[in-house]
Amino acid sequence: MSIAQRGRSISVSGLLLAGSIGIISSTQTWLTVTRADAGEPILVPGADAVALLAPLSLAVLAVGAALALVGPVLRWVFAGLALLAGGLLVWWTAQILFAPPLGAVAPTVTETTGLAGDATVTEMITSISPTAWPAIALVGWAIQIVTAVFAIWTARGWKSGGRRFRTETGAHEEHEGPVDAIDSWDDLSRGTDPTR
Repeated sequence: MSIAQRGRSISVSGLLLAGSIGIISSTQTWLTVTRADAGEPILVPGADAVALLAPLSLAVLAVGAALALVGPVLRWVFAGLALLAGGLLVWWTAQILFAPPLGAVAPTVTETTGLAGDATVTEMITSISPTAWPAIALVGWAIQIVTAVFAIWTARGWKSGGRRFRTETGAHEEHEGPVDAIDSWDDLSRGTDPTR
């Protein structure tokens, strides 16, 4: 079986893995905020650092499951949506990892300290440090993007059902495994013994 013929299972597995990483990371600490008042550091979970992290991760899981069922046209549509979601998640996560914006921590700081307003929150913060989870999430988004591109590239050659696979040209079919019973009788009717 070729890679293209395994495309469905590879694509589904990749998107389910990426979505699972996103769901798990959304509940983990992405940013640690050091306070100017020397109080306990404020821990910002992924779902607060990136507002759409959990919903997009759930959507990726749903797309992964859907790819196991849908036809050729919807395969490309869903894979395209997974690619778009992956691009957005990479953009937001890269900002958190390399230059955490104030907006990523402000809601959690306000909820923890009761302080509001950008100027006040800025004065309250000494430093913002990312944990390992944004990097782990980036690996998940990379898997998602590669998987989505792979799904778009191979969707036409995915297994269509049974033991027959249609080639890219559609000019002929390849058989996998034993000859089907109907084929055997057809061959016998033409004087060919398929058992030899």
